[in-house]
Amino acid sequence: MTFGDLNLNQTLLNALADLRFSSPTTIQQKVFSVVMSGRDVCGIAQTGTGKTFAYLLPILRQWQFSKEKTPQTLIIVPTRELVIQVVEAVNKLSTYQSVSVAGAYGGVNIKPQAAEIRQGVDIVVGTPGRLLDLILNGSLKTKIIKKLVIDEMDELLNLGFRQQLQRIIDLLPTKRQNLLFSATITEDVEAILDTFFNDPVRIEAAPTGTPLENIEQTAYKVPNVNTKVNLLKLLLKRDDSMSKVLVFVATKSLADQLYSQVAEDFIDQVGVIHSNKEQNHRFNTINKFKEGSYRFIIATDIIARGIDVSEVTHVVNFDLPEIPEHYIHRIGRTGRADKGGIAISFVTEREEERQEKMESLMKYKIPTVSLPEELEISDVLTADEMPKLKLKNIEVRDSIPESRGASFHEKSAKNSKVPVKKERYSTTMMKKYGKPKTRGQKKK
Repeated sequence: MTFGDLNLNQTLLNALADLRFSSPTTIQQKVFSVVMSGRDVCGIAQTGTGKTFAYLLPILRQWQFSKEKTPQTLIIVPTRELVIQVVEAVNKLSTYQSVSVAGAYGGVNIKPQAAEIRQGVDIVVGTPGRLLDLILNGSLKTKIIKKLVIDEMDELLNLGFRQQLQRIIDLLPTKRQNLLFSATITEDVEAILDTFFNDPVRIEAAPTGTPLENIEQTAYKVPNVNTKVNLLKLLLKRDDSMSKVLVFVATKSLADQLYSQVAEDFIDQVGVIHSNKEQNHRFNTINKFKEGSYRFIIATDIIARGIDVSEVTHVVNFDLPEIPEHYIHRIGRTGRADKGGIAISFVTEREEERQEKMESLMKYKIPTVSLPEELEISDVLTADEMPKLKLKNIEVRDSIPESRGASFHEKSAKNSKVPVKKERYSTTMMKKYGKPKTRGQKKK
């Protein structure tokens, strides 16, 4: 099937031709007709399957010019990087249409974003917190919102945006079309669907946990973190095909640490991004990666959601994720748009349980390959890898013995008497003589 087989107008076909896209991906093909019918949609799709275009194509196909200066479509995403990505996608597809779009996200001054939206836009893309602020201060009017898109729903909930999402949805017109896209369908996602959606049609591009067939997966068993560093350097040095590589790490501190360990060997070829980095740094890093200035970048899971690079050659899991579904999302950054890709995982002994859970989810055994002979095996352990000292559990006894010795003898008979309250003198005399008896008059 080609895009010409879909019910697209010529303006969209021209834009797709400019982008050199000829055939829709599976999710794009399945979603298009359902969205065009007006039904609510729940799209289950891994990253890299083209779901951004999947909801934008039918939205732009149905878009009609309006004299109203308020938006007709609201798109909610979890990160600032994804806001920029979706805004760029709208601009690319609407080259031959007079559609205006604005992005809104936190971490920057709200006034320019509010001013842009007040001037009048057709589509607003934003993160939940900033969108709610714009609605509450009156900058973003929601009275004619016809379509609501919630993208990366599972990640929105993971980041704690449930309350903001519910408040935004409550402020929208009840008569609207809802489109939700998520890599995984959890109980929390189900709750949102049951509460706010009207009998949504479920569309799966690839069932949750299914490994993408066009991605070659391999794993290396390594003894420790520093050997992982050596292995990453070795693979990059000897394999020129690793020209656009995403390296995933577990934490922000580890991302910075790994960057400092590899930067000297790959001068001006590596970047690092995580949520502690300034916004301009993050945008510049992604742009340098897209244009090829950076050969590889080191990133955490949340930030990597906003990286839309069509030709990532390799994904390296420096650390395995704690949540098995995140592995599927990671490797989906390569092999995008039905192209081939390679995913490599570095696995220590303590991470083997995580690997088993991932394999159980995918119903697929990741092949293990032997470590290169020239790899330097490090015997230097990180603080987290150091063996923990186990102190002997010394029982602390009560200082007072259970059975008391001779020094705790019973009281003698004379000391064990119970004190008796002495009667008054007048009462004693009355009992003895039958009449009051005094001690005589007091001397004056």
